[in-house]
Amino acid sequence: MKKLFLFLIALFSLFSCEEDVRFNNPSFQANKDNVFWRAIQSTATVNPGGTLIIEAYTATEIVTLKTSSVTSGTYFIGTTPMNTATYVFTDPLTKESLTFSSGFGVGNGEIVITEYNQIEKTISGTFKFNIENIFNDPLAEATLNFQHGFFYKIPITVN
Repeated sequence: MKKLFLFLIALFSLFSCEEDVRFNNPSFQANKDNVFWRAIQSTATVNPGGTLIIEAYTATEIVTLKTSSVTSGTYFIGTTPMNTATYVFTDPLTKESLTFSSGFGVGNGEIVITEYNQIEKTISGTFKFNIENIFNDPLAEATLNFQHGFFYKIPITVN
């Protein structure tokens, strides 16, 4: 009886294993005001001057990161007009937008490019920032915080 019981346990343990592997590739996600946030779609564009624009979308939100270059390194938000972060929420019913943004002397944070793969035309890195409610909309907080953000293998289009 003990052998049969051990055999059944071994048999169930073999058949109860399941491989449910999902890849989130490309990926753009972060904690927005301490709540997990993930983009449904993300794109990156390199302009003729070498500036990088990464856009991440959900059904009602757009996060835009801009850096002065695609070169691996750290780009500080709020220190130059070239390195910025923007968040736009559009209400699906009223179509009104709520915008948070950074600029020279406005907001703070960093965008770190860890890999620019010129062969596969992808870019990866991390980010964190605090940006301000630029229209002082009373229905929203004065600042918006993104932390522990990363983007991974976002496809790049070169203009």
